[in-house]
Amino acid sequence: MIRLSLIALFALVLAACSGNSSDSQRPGGFDPSMFQRGTSVQVTDISRSSISEIVRGFGTIQAQDQVRVSPQISERVSSIHADLGDTVQVGTKLAQLRDVTILDQVRRDERQLEQARSAVSRDSLEFTRAQTLFDRNLISSSEMEASRVSYLNAQAQYESARAALTQSRENLAFTEVRSPVNGVVTRRSISPGDLASVGTVIYEISNLAGYEIRLFLPLQDRRRVRLNQTVDIRLSGEAHHSARGVVSRISPGLDPVTGLAEIVISLTEMRDLILPGSLAEASIVVQTNPESLVIPRNALVENVQTILDPETNTIRINRGFNAFVTQGDSIAVLRELELGLQQGDRVEVVSGLNEGDRLIVTGQAGLEDNSRIRVAGTRAPQPPREIPITTASDTTASDE
Repeated sequence: MIRLSLIALFALVLAACSGNSSDSQRPGGFDPSMFQRGTSVQVTDISRSSISEIVRGFGTIQAQDQVRVSPQISERVSSIHADLGDTVQVGTKLAQLRDVTILDQVRRDERQLEQARSAVSRDSLEFTRAQTLFDRNLISSSEMEASRVSYLNAQAQYESARAALTQSRENLAFTEVRSPVNGVVTRRSISPGDLASVGTVIYEISNLAGYEIRLFLPLQDRRRVRLNQTVDIRLSGEAHHSARGVVSRISPGLDPVTGLAEIVISLTEMRDLILPGSLAEASIVVQTNPESLVIPRNALVENVQTILDPETNTIRINRGFNAFVTQGDSIAVLRELELGLQQGDRVEVVSGLNEGDRLIVTGQAGLEDNSRIRVAGTRAPQPPREIPITTASDTTASDE
């Protein structure tokens, strides 16, 4: 009797377990697919933050006022009176050029001027005497005219001698190369014995009160740059920004050879020591959105579509970007995005995501819409533990 009762109970249990598949969809039902192994992903919460669009360019830091000094005559250098780093004032002697030949020229011109002055004095007296005799009808008009011509020639020779002396004295003064401005010597390109030629830069003097950087940008970047925009300066090879500046001048045209526009940035704040000649990267903030949905660039999934236009027989490539968010902790949902500003590894999302969504940032490359996932750091759901069922034979054996 006991054996028959156990057999009937076992049949009822089997009938309950082999019911319709719809039972697994009822509340409290068991869905085996819930416990399939999903793709492991990492997620982050989406929040609002500030993002900026930045135009970057490279340039060399230089003093705002920089003067290149060239000699006015070609002579060899006799001595050097100023070197790198020296502070100079207007008129400070920088170098001395060889002046022996010019000194001789000055002395010769001085003697010639004295001779011309004596000739003018003599001919002036002769001309005055000739006028007196002509008024008394003691000499002819031709004699009077000859005296006047001699006097005029003497005056012309005197003016010529005076101009020659002025030029030779000026050349003598040019043998002393002097600073035209106040500043600091930032370059010296001559040494004693070198030939200093006219038009060759031998010194550079900078006013270190201010620095600037000159950038050369393409037209598409030039259009977005405005005066007084903020600029961050980072020296080449350094990880952080060393200075800050503003856009102070913008060229109204493009270089006809390179097609680039010149942008001048004046440095307003320096956090570290900066020296003229340093190569630096300038980052110009052209637009800032203070409250935007910002996500990391590595969370994007690019969607590239190649479209053939049969009418024009051309191929058009459409590029779009998607991202995945989580539904609960087990489902990945695909979202199509409209992007805005981009700053480094951060991207602004105009539409497609909401604040508070949990964005999948790693592991999304192989996902599809409604794919099973497992968020890293959480335990995967476990199926219910099976309850062993005792058969009638086991029961009989135990009774015996």
